Amino acid sequence: MSGSILLTDENFENEVTSSQVPVLVDFWAEWCGPCRTVGPIIEGIAEEYSGKLKVGKLNVDENQKSTYRYGIRSIPTLIIFKDGKPLNKIIGSAERG
Repeated sequence: MSGSILLTDENFENEVTSSQVPVLVDFWAEWCGPCRTVGPIIEGIAEEYSGKLKVGKLNVDENQKSTYRYGIRSIPTLIIFKDGKPLNKIIGSAERG
């Protein structure tokens, strides 16, 4: 796998909570300036960790069920899932270190 996958409320469980590998989920929206800044970084992570980490992007405007379920109040928000459970949440944009 290379690149990120498009997540929706419909495929979230299959792609994220049932995944055999850790998943980084980027909660974003098209109108969000910082989300556009983070986007290329997320794509780079998806390429670099292909096969070891699944990377998905979920548009919060189009997928409110998942947005509400994980308490997303600000974007961009990144959540790392392992074994179907959220491990870590990063809110806001930051440069890749």
